[in-house]
Amino acid sequence: MDKKILIVEDDPNISNIIKMNLTLVHYQTVQVYDGLAALEGIEREKFDLIILDVMIPKLDGFSLMEQIRPKNIPVIFLTAKSAVFDKVNGLKLGADDYMVKPFDGIELLARIETVLRRYGKDESEISIDDVRVFPDKRLTTLKGEPVELTPKEFDLLVVLIVNKNIALSREQFLDKVWGIDYYGDTRTVDVHIKSLRKKLRLQDRIKTIFKIGYRLEV
Repeated sequence: MDKKILIVEDDPNISNIIKMNLTLVHYQTVQVYDGLAALEGIEREKFDLIILDVMIPKLDGFSLMEQIRPKNIPVIFLTAKSAVFDKVNGLKLGADDYMVKPFDGIELLARIETVLRRYGKDESEISIDDVRVFPDKRLTTLKGEPVELTPKEFDLLVVLIVNKNIALSREQFLDKVWGIDYYGDTRTVDVHIKSLRKKLRLQDRIKTIFKIGYRLEV
């Protein structure tokens, strides 16, 4: 079952952007626009994670966090504030991560995956057609048979999965897999993508996006 995420954000435009990004990668979402509505929703439904803006009406994010902390629901604070005090305060209250607006949608998705993994709420196994991926074991199989991937090929595959249905540029792949200090040619991404397609028979799943990069379609 898809994970359910509560979006607590009083700006409808930002809330809708978050919802759109999460829906693309198959998260269920519920949107509320103030702290009291969030509290009522949390009492009524079960959520796997909460994206919580600090400056929301009726009951601010910090006050809401104090009330829901015993429920042990992962929380990522999202706020326009960048003061160190606010960040420290949010983390002390039990938040699992803290992002400052404006934010990158791909970074938010990556942080969500990281927090869910920390709570053991992520999938220990991922299936794509005849391919099965076991992130914790760094194991990949095709029709039940192990497939030998290089460390970079495996990391690239995981990035594709985490960002499924989202087009990433070659530069973004380099940043996430090879690191920001990598100064090689972006064509190394093409080489590794070609290898993944061949080894895992994912030619129809890993799409080339003209003038952008690649996308895993699931």
